[in-house]
Amino acid sequence: MSRTRSVTSSALNRRTLLAAAGAVSLSAGVGYALRPTDSQAATAAEEPVAHAGQASAAASAAPYTKGTTLASVATPHGSSGYRRLGDGPGWKRVVRGELATPRSGRANRRESLAAFVQFTDMHLTDVQHPLRVEFVRAADPHAWRPQEALTVQGAISLVERVNSLRGGPVTGAPLHFVLTTGDNTDNNARCELEWYMKVMSGGRITPDTGDPRHYEGVQNSGLKLYWQADAALRDNDKAVGFPQLKGFLAAAVREVRSPGLKLPWYSTVGNHDTLQLGVYGSHGDSYLAEAAIGGKKLMTATAAEARKFRDTNKNVQDPTGAGYHAFLKAHTRSMRSVTPDEKRAPFTPADYLKAHLDPAYQGVGPVGHGYSSANLDAGTRYYSFRISADVIGISLDTNDPGGHFEGSVGTAQLKWLDRTLKDNKDSYAVVFSHHTSKTMTNTRPDPARPGERRHGGDEVVALLARHDNVLAWVNGHVHKNIITPHKSSGGRSFWEISTASHIDYPQLARIVELVDNKDGTLSVFTTLVESAAPHRTDFTDLSQTGLAALYRELSYNAPGANKAFAGKAADRNTELVLKKG
Repeated sequence: MSRTRSVTSSALNRRTLLAAAGAVSLSAGVGYALRPTDSQAATAAEEPVAHAGQASAAASAAPYTKGTTLASVATPHGSSGYRRLGDGPGWKRVVRGELATPRSGRANRRESLAAFVQFTDMHLTDVQHPLRVEFVRAADPHAWRPQEALTVQGAISLVERVNSLRGGPVTGAPLHFVLTTGDNTDNNARCELEWYMKVMSGGRITPDTGDPRHYEGVQNSGLKLYWQADAALRDNDKAVGFPQLKGFLAAAVREVRSPGLKLPWYSTVGNHDTLQLGVYGSHGDSYLAEAAIGGKKLMTATAAEARKFRDTNKNVQDPTGAGYHAFLKAHTRSMRSVTPDEKRAPFTPADYLKAHLDPAYQGVGPVGHGYSSANLDAGTRYYSFRISADVIGISLDTNDPGGHFEGSVGTAQLKWLDRTLKDNKDSYAVVFSHHTSKTMTNTRPDPARPGERRHGGDEVVALLARHDNVLAWVNGHVHKNIITPHKSSGGRSFWEISTASHIDYPQLARIVELVDNKDGTLSVFTTLVESAAPHRTDFTDLSQTGLAALYRELSYNAPGANKAFAGKAADRNTELVLKKG
């Protein structure tokens, strides 16, 4: 594509126009936020776009595999029971040509367009939160996961891994930024939002709420339904080989430190960042917001009750939480006392934006991490930004404020997406969202905009296919590696890249590199990375790093865990070939 961009002057400041004209080199590793258009922000005054910070140290010109799943992958050893992890063979790269035929010699011709890292579904979790529904484990073993107390330690280790990368594994080009594709928090709690901002930007974190003297939750409840790590009690998890680890709970909630990313980072919002517990609409039952900061917690229910509760939410029968209110009320006598804590209050969409705009969490930048004061004024959480001279990024908000964990977009956002792609037709585009195309099935009206139609994934795919500058749609939500080719009857095409979570095994992030093969084709390279924690654990090591390693091993052994989340070889380390538009 031409380096003369057809971007609207009202949407860009001078620095971004220089980038659009090719005056800023890719090697500078700089990301620039495009100013929100009128569809986003009504009458916001133009503000200067801050420098997003420098990328990591200059990358080697040669490809490399160190620190990636091309070199090695945490692999279980043994054949049954609780299985220990250790070093295993890496995953090979698979070339996919469904959308264009790979041409020989392209490796010698290719030119880097951009490189970045995707985080997704970190689910930073306040495991002592009164509203958590661990009791559903009575019907579904994976409804509560033994590794959940270590989400912060695991996320910090992922930051450490990215900070150690030298550049793109294929091109050696500097990484431009990290972008999270949602479910950064788990319970939509303010404490979790603070932890997320500090994990990404750097700082000290105490992943503890309630009584600061000791943990209060299901893991010291004495209930066999949950792994009682510190106790000698033979609970259900120890019956299948989980260890007794004295001091585990105290270590899990003590202070840790994140170095923060050395790259600029951007944020996309997920259903767990929008809805209480990722399910219940913010315009729903006010009782849940009060119970979140209160002093009662339900830890147990019968298998029949748990199954009915699970199915009610799965089938979208309680989007406002009124049914959960009734369920808790019916189990008042079964609740246990915990220490109330206002830090567990749900955060609003405005709170989410304000946290990103807070200078305390700026880190390397950019200011707002994609969001702006214009988003705050307009009440929107979607934006566009310049990745490089040839590529723009578009971050969507696919969450439905009316409730339920599946997604959709409103008409205003869909029109904005179409307009943004048209206005930047001379730039390639990468679209980011939390939900996948197949999970955008919830078209329940937004309570704040009851007259606005909601649109599902099929409509978004159709819109993207009409624009030949779209290269990829990068998302998460399903906790599984899946790469899907999308091709319209007119021949326009793009790849949908869905990446596994960082809470369920195999706990991955993904590097994406965009290249021009200089032969009429483009390639999108994807390379998965694990956290920096060692593959092998030491049960006596309860340090921050030791807990991050344990986090991965527990996730593999979690009862009921899906062992297929890594996806097939063609969904992992890949080269995805496209026709050049």
